[in-house]
Amino acid sequence: MSDHVPSNAAVWFEIPVSDLARARAFYGAVLENQLRLEESGPNPMAVFVTKGTGSVAGHAYPGRPAAPGTGPTIHLAAPAPLEDAIARVEPNGGQVVSPIISIPAGRFAYCLDPDGNSFGLFGA
Repeated sequence: MSDHVPSNAAVWFEIPVSDLARARAFYGAVLENQLRLEESGPNPMAVFVTKGTGSVAGHAYPGRPAAPGTGPTIHLAAPAPLEDAIARVEPNGGQVVSPIISIPAGRFAYCLDPDGNSFGLFGA
């Protein structure tokens, strides 16, 4: 086993979506973070905006989502208060699938986006 321990366990994430414009609107509304449309590469993507270049981020891209609730779960930073972010999920086409769960690192709720991708809203 290597002695190398990374600063972050995750460095980037990708969320496959069937409709990029819908996903961009959904995540933008729920997170109050307008995803940046990037079309300079081989495929368009909607990038989650973060502070600074050392932040862990990711993007949504046109792809084939897993069956609802079966793929990996990405936990996303929710603006405070967490309850307000959760309240924006269903009016924007998603589904809240758990109550708020408290753990030593904070609080979160499991949700599904309009394509059924599992994500957690993590916040204060």
